[in-house]
Amino acid sequence: MSKDKPNAGFEVPVWKQPDGQPVSCLEKVKVLNQNLIEIRQLAQDALEDAVLMGCDEAQIRAVFYDLVAKLENPYGKKS
Repeated sequence: MSKDKPNAGFEVPVWKQPDGQPVSCLEKVKVLNQNLIEIRQLAQDALEDAVLMGCDEAQIRAVFYDLVAKLENPYGKKS
């Protein structure tokens, strides 16, 4: 990743509500975008550190995918 343009090739999504409508509150969108950019930078730094320490890139990516898949929604419906 270029240090000059840390988010090159990365675009934040149009944030949507569960009904498919876009989130319209500009402050909410701003917070969501900032959070995503921070998460991306942290993940990028962790990937670079792991690769420099000799770890397998495919394994690191798999661990990241697994981590995201196992995030819990504390506000979701309980089954």
